[in-house]
Amino acid sequence: MSASPEQRLREEGFRRVYVWQDGPHASYPDHSHPVDTAHIILDGEMTLTCGGSTETYVAGQRPPDIPAGAVHSARMGPQGCRYLIGEK
Repeated sequence: MSASPEQRLREEGFRRVYVWQDGPHASYPDHSHPVDTAHIILDGEMTLTCGGSTETYVAGQRPPDIPAGAVHSARMGPQGCRYLIGEK
């Protein structure tokens, strides 16, 4: 039996793991976090910009983890987005 996405993040050392949900077209302008973060898309889509690269991720995908202090931005798709967040 394979581990759940939450279990996998915990096994990778993410101490805080929780689900977050944003409405349609919600956006977060350039910002950073004091901890490493991971995101696993559960429903909907998220377009993430980090390090000069912009990619869209859908349910079941995991964008690259974002290191502490890295400036990034995010925009949710037309159906919004529900995602698992891990913080180290």
